[in-house]
Amino acid sequence: MISSDSKFSIFLLVQLCAAGLAIFVMLLGPKPWNWAHWFGLALAIPALVLLLIARFQLGKSFSITPQARKLVTHGIYSKIRNPIYFFGEIVMVGFFIVLHRPILLVVPAIVAPIQILRVRKESKVLEEKFGDEYREYKQSTWF
Repeated sequence: MISSDSKFSIFLLVQLCAAGLAIFVMLLGPKPWNWAHWFGLALAIPALVLLLIARFQLGKSFSITPQARKLVTHGIYSKIRNPIYFFGEIVMVGFFIVLHRPILLVVPAIVAPIQILRVRKESKVLEEKFGDEYREYKQSTWF
């Protein structure tokens, strides 16, 4: 049987590999290397790095469904409550610009409202569990 620590490590490794593949595609992908390509890289790569840092800082509190395991308020989470969603949107925009497929920018436009609904559900779960501590944290951070 695989322990929860092993599952966490495997899942994080899979996410890191996916990020590496995305960077590989962006750097060795479609040409020409025009202003749009550079602009997309300038958006996507820093956002991807920040997303991975946020994911690492979230640690075992990461979940697909809203759960209140621990209130993470350090690192990137000290400024932004939902950095994975925020930076994920920026990565998508940059990635589609790099691929020279502006029509795909409709994807982040569709995903954004879905992410906002997820944020609201998570916020409700965290507020129920952590009460005033979460409300104070929420007032001192953005998104």
